[in-house]
Formats: sequence, C-alpha cells, structure tokens
Amino acid sequence: MKFAKYQGIGNDFVMVSDPSDSISLTPALVRSLCDRRFGIGADGVIRVVPSERAHFFMDYVNSDGSPSEMCGNGVRCVAVFARAEGLTDDSRIDVDTRAGVKSAEVDGDRVRVDMGAPIFEPSEIPVALDEEGSDALRAKLELDDEVIEAAVLSMGNPHAVLFVDDASSAPVTTLGPRLEEHPAFPSKANIEFVTVESPDRITMRVWERGARETLACGTGACAAAVAARLLRDTDSKLTVALRGGDLEVQWTGSTTDQQPVFMTGPAVEVFTGKVFTREVPI
Repeated sequence: MKFAKYQGIGNDFVMVSDPSDSISLTPALVRSLCDRRFGIGADGVIRVVPSERAHFFMDYVNSDGSPSEMCGNGVRCVAVFARAEGLTDDSRIDVDTRAGVKSAEVDGDRVRVDMGAPIFEPSEIPVALDEEGSDALRAKLELDDEVIEAAVLSMGNPHAVLFVDDASSAPVTTLGPRLEEHPAFPSKANIEFVTVESPDRITMRVWERGARETLACGTGACAAAVAARLLRDTDSKLTVALRGGDLEVQWTGSTTDQQPVFMTGPAVEVFTGKVFTREVPI
C-alpha cells in the first residue's frame, strides 16, 4: 500500500489515497501502521476518498483504532496531500468529514481552514451535566474527592478546556486520560491545558482522545481560543503555542452569534513509501 507521512506542527499522520474507496481501515491495521517502533508511526491514519458533496472525504482514525469525527491538523494535511498527489490543482479545497464539510485555502505549505462555528449546547457536544440548564463553559466535573472546572464545547468533536497557571507543568498525562473517560462525556473528550500568556497569545498542551498526548491538536487549539476569548477576554485573533509549533486562530463570534473559527498553520510532507500490510486480527 502506498502512503505518505505528513505532519502539521508535529501532529503526524499516515496518508493514503483511495480513489476507488476499497481500503478498509480496521482498528488492528491502524494500530499497526501508527506503531512508532514496529510500524510507520503516527497519531492517526487518514484515508482520502471521493465525496459527493466536497472534493474529498477524510476518513480519519486515531492511533488506537477508534474513528474520529474530524481533525483540524488533518484537514490541512489532506489539502496539501491532495495537491501533491495530483488529485486536484485547486487552491480552495472542500474536505468532507464526519463533522461536516470544512473549506481549506492552500498557500504553499500553509493552509487556512474554516472550521465551522463552535457548539455550546450540552446535548450536541455531547456532555452530560448534573443540573438541567447548566453552563457547559463552566462545567463542574467531579473526580474522586475534587471538582474540576472546565470549559466544555465542540469543534465537531468534544473538548474540555482547563485554564492552568503553567501549561508546561500541567498534569497532562495523568489528569488527561481520567478526564477523557469521565462519565460526563459519553463519546469521551479531548482535554486541553491552557495558559493565557497575553491578550493575543495562549500556550496549550493537549491529551487527545484516542491518541494520548500529542504535539498539537487543531480542533483543540480552536476550542481553547474560543474559551479564552469568552472567559479570559483575549483578542479575537490569537496565536496558540503548542509543543509542535504555533497555530493562528481567529474567531469573532459569541455564544449567541454563530461565527466560524478560522485556523491557519502549516502542513508538511515528511516522506513517502510503500508498506506491506498483512492480515492482523481486529
């Protein structure tokens, strides 16, 4: 199977073009491809297939074999990959995802993506709050003998944003997995640990649902920027500093004014090759 390895500020993917829609990304196959010692190594696999309502459909599967609604860094990589593979020569590319169609504008190896409007309605995130009418942006999550406050919202997939004094020392690998599987999240959640550095810059680390801690998360950066604007009065245009690099995020909306979030960042080919797959148990 031919593949290309791509990364968006360190969030890396095995990319596969499948114009005949004939490749099945079984959980076992994805885990094998994403294994960093015995496989290619990646945070997930993206299969690019035809779509009836966009240029392509992005079939994204996390490194643990679980499918995901969408991936912001992945959308950027799909746009650059599709042009490199000769699948399109358009600079504006519509990418269909399980969370709807996202429009990407390619300028070299930088891509600006219309990520759609954030979702604040608890049932649509989804998140189950203790009290009816509770504000998801100020959700109280009980965890053993403590209560953790998080800004919960969706960017096509569920996020819980925690504001911390120092993201670099935040308990990402210990608290992250516990919150990912918190009973309040029926579909699990991505967990962002965010420090506001200035009105136009935040720092973030992320525990990604189905992929553990990653160097970057595009939807997470968007969720963090939205939460920071609403709860920490930051600017409408932010630099989000992640462990793999910076993303630019712009949002001019509010909880009552549905405006799309725009994310801009790089998408880079790392290498291409062929991998010999074999039958592996699911």
